[in-house]
Amino acid sequence: MEIINIRGVDFCNVTLDEAADWVSSVLAAPSESPHAVFTPNSEIVQLCIEENEYYSLINSADLIIPDGIGVIKASRILGTPLKEKVAGIELGERTLAIAAEKGYSVYFLGAKPGVAEQAAANMQEKYPALTVAGIHDGYFKKEGEENEAVLAAIRAASPDVLYVCLGVPAQEKWIDANRAALGSVKLCLALGGSLDVWAGNVKRAPKLFIKLGLEWFYRLCCEPKRIGRMMKLPKFLFGTYAEKWKGRK
Repeated sequence: MEIINIRGVDFCNVTLDEAADWVSSVLAAPSESPHAVFTPNSEIVQLCIEENEYYSLINSADLIIPDGIGVIKASRILGTPLKEKVAGIELGERTLAIAAEKGYSVYFLGAKPGVAEQAAANMQEKYPALTVAGIHDGYFKKEGEENEAVLAAIRAASPDVLYVCLGVPAQEKWIDANRAALGSVKLCLALGGSLDVWAGNVKRAPKLFIKLGLEWFYRLCCEPKRIGRMMKLPKFLFGTYAEKWKGRK
């Protein structure tokens, strides 16, 4: 698998179909420890740029996909183009379809109480053969007794796939800290707000916005309070141009 480094983050140069094929191969093979999938966008890469300690965390995943048009634009600016944007929520649903078809079980961890239950019900309605081995909300202490209880519940459920939806960077930190304690889990996906979307609490942008690379704009219109976070996108792109010019010199 080709790796392309964009501003210090090692992205896998894959299409959505290729990423799904990788998931299928990982689930079909024996594994001593879970593989991890992280889905950084330009905001997350900018976080790494500003706080360098996050580089090693984000780059620790086995599959790192570009979940944002800003990363794709940056790859083109730098002359090392990635094939396409691979949205984490789309790979997450492809993984659910694979699990339903092949008989793998999944576990949903994250979001507010009740959200994961609704997400599971909706996804089982869409994929009747899907086995949801367990569910837990994201409102627990990420260390100590509460965390140990969550880990014990996951091990008892013995899922093949664990969806960790705690937000960035909490979900990546949690996976990194607990990979060795997850029992039979073969694959961990860090997928932010995916459970809220699957539960029907949050709507994705219309297909036209996604196709035009304007999903970020749609989300900003729906949630104006995100403006502070969204300002990282132009900062990231201007910084990328600066890096390109520095490289030329």
